[in-house]
Amino acid sequence: MAQLETNKPTKVRVNKRRSNENLTGWLFAMPWVIGLLLFFGYPLLSSMYYSFTDFSILQSGEFIGLANYRELFQDDLFWISIYNTIYFAVFFVPLSIIFGVALAMVLNMKVKGMVVYRTIFFLPTLVPHVALAILWVWLLNPQFGLVNAMLDFVGIQGPPWLGSTFWSKPALILMSLWGIGQAVIIYLAGLSDISQEYYEAAEVDGATFLQKTFKITLPLLTPVIFFNLVMGFIGAFQQFTLPYAMTNGTGTPADSLTFYVMYLYDNAFSYFRMGYASAMAWILFLIILVLTSLVFWSSKKWVHYQGD
Repeated sequence: MAQLETNKPTKVRVNKRRSNENLTGWLFAMPWVIGLLLFFGYPLLSSMYYSFTDFSILQSGEFIGLANYRELFQDDLFWISIYNTIYFAVFFVPLSIIFGVALAMVLNMKVKGMVVYRTIFFLPTLVPHVALAILWVWLLNPQFGLVNAMLDFVGIQGPPWLGSTFWSKPALILMSLWGIGQAVIIYLAGLSDISQEYYEAAEVDGATFLQKTFKITLPLLTPVIFFNLVMGFIGAFQQFTLPYAMTNGTGTPADSLTFYVMYLYDNAFSYFRMGYASAMAWILFLIILVLTSLVFWSSKKWVHYQGD
């Protein structure tokens, strides 16, 4: 009984110390928590409410229920922007993974001066997107652009690129692939994390380069591919700066470069239809949520980790 009475003050002191530590931790985290609620939580909930209103910057919103969403599904340009965005995502994301992995495997070779080559392939990611767009508009000029000049040199007539509704999106995909250096760095980190013991054991068994690539490298690189796949889809559906800078926000020719976020931006800040733009933002959120959920669900079947 005496021992229980002696332990009671000790437990009280321990609980008090833990409470003080928790309070100190919350005080240190409070600036971030306040910032999260103020700059993310409040705008998020506000945009949900505004999506049900006829709200503009110049006047208070009037609650109109699902009218914005009904109008969106009857808006031709809304569907065009979705088509352009899906087209870009379907082609760019797989190509960025294929070229990114291949380039990372080449840059992972033990060759003299490889640091220089890695730096060269990473440099395009440091170029601001607006400057990148202006540069590629000149490169893809059908009359005097460098790309068509090189094609003419080998006897191929270059396409009109940004002047054609058929070639404008492939041109944008080509431009975007030029800046995959950041993903390549992540693939390189994943390659360096693969244990050399797997390759040594495969060499003892007489495995060829292709067998080691498809049986060891790619399966053990799938966690990194999975990460870049998710981030690639999110980034592709938020494509904005390059097409906006290339077309001065017009999406020409014939709206072939009008992407979803561009149309959302125009509704919000050109037409001052904040309620309509908020509805578009929530539809985009649902699209990305469904796609990423599908990728996460499918990852159980194709993502492999070392030691599994």
